[in-house]
Amino acid sequence: ETADVMTFTFSSDQKNWFRYLPGQFVTLELPVSEDDPVMRTYTLSSSPSRPFSVAVTVKAQKNSIGTRWMFDNLRPGMKLKAFGPLGDFSFVRYPAEKYLFISAGLGVTPMMSMTRWMADCAPQSDVAFVTCARKPEDLLFKGELECLAAQMPNLALGFVVEGHNPRDGWHGLRGRIDAARLSLLAPDFRDRTVFCCGPEPFMRGVRDMLKVCGFNMDRYHEESFQPSSAPAPEEIAIRAGAGEQEVDADAVATVSFTMAGKEGKCPPGQTILQTARAAGVRIGAACEGGLCGTCRVMKVSGEVEMRHNGGILDDEIAEGYILACCSRPIGDVSIEA
Repeated sequence: ETADVMTFTFSSDQKNWFRYLPGQFVTLELPVSEDDPVMRTYTLSSSPSRPFSVAVTVKAQKNSIGTRWMFDNLRPGMKLKAFGPLGDFSFVRYPAEKYLFISAGLGVTPMMSMTRWMADCAPQSDVAFVTCARKPEDLLFKGELECLAAQMPNLALGFVVEGHNPRDGWHGLRGRIDAARLSLLAPDFRDRTVFCCGPEPFMRGVRDMLKVCGFNMDRYHEESFQPSSAPAPEEIAIRAGAGEQEVDADAVATVSFTMAGKEGKCPPGQTILQTARAAGVRIGAACEGGLCGTCRVMKVSGEVEMRHNGGILDDEIAEGYILACCSRPIGDVSIEA
């Protein structure tokens, strides 16, 4: 893709089909060290319409650990443990007549998954696809998108380059995306359902722009693997337990990990995940902000307060699942871990 972006494709050694929604993500366990593997969450850039393999497109950021390990060490034939797929960021969840996909940098990956699926299964889909980058060479999948646009009569592409280098050969729009530029690329954007993905400052700018333009934010959806400082998505507080009980808020709770056969003491304010680590119990985790769902575990007994950011479904909560990274015990709790 570019000098610091690569796509890794995986298949099942049992030749199973992969089932997921376009736009969802997986969490990979990367054996950076034998004793302490790291968990990293990546959007699937592939399409479930081609179910024999899945792909993630990743960027080796400065000082990155997990992704840099993939660049330097991952070779054909190697196996990785994966968790998921998970995520609600898919047009399948929010059907509409017209879509606006707006992204920056690597945020284009879920948009590619959704657009690839549409090209295979619904080529008449009406999509305005706007993607932004600092330099022309940083525009990911530009060639493939232009090929897809030739096959999809209602796919309108818009590329915006932030930099102003007169020698880069770019003759398209320059600058940061704003209402004027968006109106040129998608004049009817107010009538579309919006999917946005990119760095938090980019998404915050898009949100603010749409609000000023009078856009109905009920039709706005975004993807992020870091808790946002903005009000959307809001943190959701849930009291998960069998019933109300009187508990001393200052008491130290005991967390029992049934599979490991261990217990941990959890002082007020500490999460189940932090308690597990202190007790030597491994629970997979990636974002640690209630977003990705990697640390989902079954609560066997007891009550917790869980403040998540959309990383768990209501049906899963009803079944007894919690996210360890954002759940704090209210009294003694037993966890299946």
